[in-house]
Amino acid sequence: MYKNYLLREWSLSDKISIAENANNINIWNNVRDYFPYPYTVEDGEQFINMVLSKEPPFTDFAIDVGGKAVGGIGIVLNSDVERISAEIGYWLGECYWNRGIMTNVVKEMVDYAFSHFPIKKLYAPVFDFNRASQRVLEKAGFEREAVLKHAAIKNGKVIDLHYYGLIRI
Repeated sequence: MYKNYLLREWSLSDKISIAENANNINIWNNVRDYFPYPYTVEDGEQFINMVLSKEPPFTDFAIDVGGKAVGGIGIVLNSDVERISAEIGYWLGECYWNRGIMTNVVKEMVDYAFSHFPIKKLYAPVFDFNRASQRVLEKAGFEREAVLKHAAIKNGKVIDLHYYGLIRI
């Protein structure tokens, strides 16, 4: 299959491209509130500096299309009794939606996460209304494990969270 993207480490030079692609209400409506909106070049620089300050193996990657960072994917490793699991999260610039990129990016990140970290499970909470992300996860092999009723709030509206999981075999 033709690979129309590259998963790579972030570079400080990505700050303009990340701001151009992340500064979009349709993206912000589907991500956690700590993801800034409006998204500025300074926000991109802060994010990239934070990512680059971490010790390898890396947990956050740029989604590169045509030499530009147009999205991101990462995992958050859990601790204590949940240290065998990690949350996966991602976003992609709207003009790159529906090109078959995100499902393949998630699959690649799953392979990376299971081969570089001592985890047994990846999971993703997805807003009830975000059907596209639910489909991405399902196509990448994740299973819907639960629907947590009234578990989150976005844009002032209480919503259900769909929890998807993938267990390392």
